[in-house]
Amino acid sequence: MKKLVAAALLVSALALPLTTPALAVNEVNTVPGLTTTGAPLALHGYDPVAFFANGKPTLGDAKYAAAHDGAAYYFASEANLAAFEADPARYLPQYGGYCAYGVSVGKKFDGDPRFWKIVDSKLYVNLNADIAAKFNEDVAGAIKEANVNWRTIETKAPAEL
Repeated sequence: MKKLVAAALLVSALALPLTTPALAVNEVNTVPGLTTTGAPLALHGYDPVAFFANGKPTLGDAKYAAAHDGAAYYFASEANLAAFEADPARYLPQYGGYCAYGVSVGKKFDGDPRFWKIVDSKLYVNLNADIAAKFNEDVAGAIKEANVNWRTIETKAPAEL
């Protein structure tokens, strides 16, 4: 009887659809595990709209969550969630939330939302204060290099670079 129950459970589990859309490898910087949206958490749980609306990093709340392109984003308010859902591209961090300076040198470093900058209405995050300082030495040059590099590293795992 135990074998029959185990076999039935296994067949049932295999028949369940996957809840997370298929993505190429590591296009968005996320933390391990899934959120209640069925997708892994992006931007370390910080609200992407708040950078633009409040001018500072603000942690989001899981009760205001949205999944976009296989990643979950948290928002500090229902209004920020609505703004994101109306125009996600306006608020998404560049390079999938990976460190902008890292991408400029062909790497995928973690992007820490506490080290951020908005340039030409686009959100960029960096690894840490030292790397953010390097990014700020030549923002235009770093963005130009990152835009070129992103085309070739976007679908590669960080360990491959």
